[in-house]
Amino acid sequence: LGRMKPVIVVHGGAGRIFKEREEGCRAGVVRAALRGYGVLKQGGTALDAVEKAVQSMEDDPHFNAGCGSVLNEKGEVEMDAIIMDGKKLDSGAVSAVKCIANPIKLARLVMEKTKHMLLTDHGAHLFAQAMGIPEIPGEKLITERSRERWKKNLEPDSNPEEFQKDLGTVGAVAIDSEGNVACATSTGGLSNKLIGRVGDTACIGSGGYADNHSGATSTTGHGESIMKVVLARLVLYHMEQGMSPEVAADTALDYMKTRVGGLGGVIVVNKAGEWAARFSTKEMSWATVKDDELHYGIHAGERHVKSVDEALASERE
Repeated sequence: LGRMKPVIVVHGGAGRIFKEREEGCRAGVVRAALRGYGVLKQGGTALDAVEKAVQSMEDDPHFNAGCGSVLNEKGEVEMDAIIMDGKKLDSGAVSAVKCIANPIKLARLVMEKTKHMLLTDHGAHLFAQAMGIPEIPGEKLITERSRERWKKNLEPDSNPEEFQKDLGTVGAVAIDSEGNVACATSTGGLSNKLIGRVGDTACIGSGGYADNHSGATSTTGHGESIMKVVLARLVLYHMEQGMSPEVAADTALDYMKTRVGGLGGVIVVNKAGEWAARFSTKEMSWATVKDDELHYGIHAGERHVKSVDEALASERE
């Protein structure tokens, strides 16, 4: 035991990714995957790897998580995040948190320092203070783009639904050399959402799920639809019935589309280290590293392959 080949898969959100944002999204998921893989290569845990990868995307304003999150109806950032350990099914999540840079770090602390699994809003804020997590002004998380979109959505004839199409939750799944799996997901939610709206991300089994007996998955897409079908758990269920990660992902996404008309995307790794990145939306930015090989893409059928060394070299440039 203990000689599993480590694998990491990340996503930067499913939806419409506009041309001028493609490069930034591609670079962002590649960077996150390489950072997570760096943890795994040094013998680190799947848990540390997914946290590191998601933190990288929270810090990147191209994604709807951490800095760059979309704004609620009042023009504020409220974020949700979850992390899960496949070993004993331990999980930690936060919802509607404000004024911190990395909700995924707080979710990890909920898992490790409390007897609970989900803290929300004011309680999450008090816990963050108790844990010494630095508070940052809410404005620090707001990008010009998020504010513009929020304003547009306030116009009487606007259709916020139209603007939901290019929103990315971010997520990561991994298996480490010990064969443990983990998942992590983080988001700023829906643009112009009601105050206190919590989507799928913070909900175990919807935004993510990890179980060493089958694998790990992280989801993105229309949160309410994902919650209706408990998408993350559904993918793992299909793998438990013997499906490959790819077929399981497609089957679950197809069910969500036909049953509730919802679109989204999932990344998966199974207990054998096989992976998939699948989506029913127009695009989803994703990247994965396995066997020192990086794969990444955005459009359906698009897959670039590079050696990790080559990718790291161009990262440094």
